[in-house]
Amino acid sequence: MCTVLWDWKGVMLLDFLEPGQTINSDHYIAMLTKLKAQISRVRPEEMTTFLLQHDNTRLHTSLKTLEHIVNLGWTVVQHPPYSPDFVPSDFHLFGPMKEGLCGQHFPSNNAVVQAGKQWATSTGADFYECSMQALVHHWQKCMASGGDYVKE
Repeated sequence: MCTVLWDWKGVMLLDFLEPGQTINSDHYIAMLTKLKAQISRVRPEEMTTFLLQHDNTRLHTSLKTLEHIVNLGWTVVQHPPYSPDFVPSDFHLFGPMKEGLCGQHFPSNNAVVQAGKQWATSTGADFYECSMQALVHHWQKCMASGGDYVKE
């Protein structure tokens, strides 16, 4: 399993679980802590106003996770419950990544991880910026309709 934490400029953090592992609140909190350290290194100007957008899964909404996000000083952007296309990595990233890696055969799990990292870091900044603009536009349309699902 791959978790990608990214913004309009590109990938900030890639996290790969070992086969058979599952993600839980503790693992997610550790990722968020790594993300904050990465942001402070790479984009310190963005440390003052940071908006986190993720879906409504239990590990994202657990009290432990929410307390950690507050301690980080971040704001969570509302995620409408019936809008699966608001999950940025699922909707805007993994589809194109799948297309980019389509037809390749990998001899090992490590080869898959390396190919995923290569694809994510070699994709141009305009891809991430356009994806984020599309997400913001779609989110605004959804919020204007009271949280109802909206088509593109």
